[in-house]
Amino acid sequence: MPDRGRTIQQPVIEAVEEFDPSDLDDLCEAAEEAILDGNGFGWLTPPPRSVQESFWKGVLMVPVRELYCARFEGRIVGSGQLVKPFSNNEASGHIAQISTFFIAPYARGYGLAIGLLAVMEKSAKEQGFKILEADVRETQTAAISLMESNGFERWAVKERYAWNGERYVDGFYYKKNLVEFDEI
Repeated sequence: MPDRGRTIQQPVIEAVEEFDPSDLDDLCEAAEEAILDGNGFGWLTPPPRSVQESFWKGVLMVPVRELYCARFEGRIVGSGQLVKPFSNNEASGHIAQISTFFIAPYARGYGLAIGLLAVMEKSAKEQGFKILEADVRETQTAAISLMESNGFERWAVKERYAWNGERYVDGFYYKKNLVEFDEI
């Protein structure tokens, strides 16, 4: 007999402009798990919760950053930021970047990373950006696979891009043209 009392919540990708306390707690927990799994967007060990909370609250205060979160079963389980250039950067004003992109290990395998990437790409296109860029450590094989299978091309490798706690690792730089460029 089906359980009619339980509502199944579908995965959701959404722009976040403010946090309620449970959302901030969920995001910090998901980030901690991602950091421990080696996908900590700079952190090697989870910082104190107060530092994380300040970080995420700060993201919402920066006008050139859009925070997108992935929800699974009602809880935030990952995030990504679309970082736009400041208005004084006319020379690179056509390029947006992806930052702090992760899905907690316990929520992987449900298509959330693909959905998160698609939503950020759509936002970049709608705002008139022509190129979307991202950079990842060579050890982040799932992120590399995601980028390459979604039309991003590797355009550079930076040696000793990051320290992973044991050794220096290279960084891979990716870009995706969001419009067709005419040959010059």
